[in-house]
Amino acid sequence: MKKTFRLTHAKLKVPRLVDAIKHEVKKYIKRERKKELPEGADYWDFDCRFGADEPSSEVVHVSTLNAHISKAELDQLDSFYLEILARPAQRKKNLNSGSGD
Repeated sequence: MKKTFRLTHAKLKVPRLVDAIKHEVKKYIKRERKKELPEGADYWDFDCRFGADEPSSEVVHVSTLNAHISKAELDQLDSFYLEILARPAQRKKNLNSGSGD
């Protein structure tokens, strides 16, 4: 998903738009996680970028998307750019957890 969301609407108020955007993002992530994983992958990871526009967007973690959207509302931005790209990933073994030998 590469999309520029507008926070202005003729009939809807900004808090309602923000709720709709958060719901759309949540629905997209849920839909992507349901897809079948390729061989050798354990889970779907997401590469996310957020910013006022595409050239100024920065890499953010998927768990902070709602906070960034809320901040855009507080900053009274007219619009913001959001990019979420799913990619298969494999969990890394934790070398610190073990029998403690």
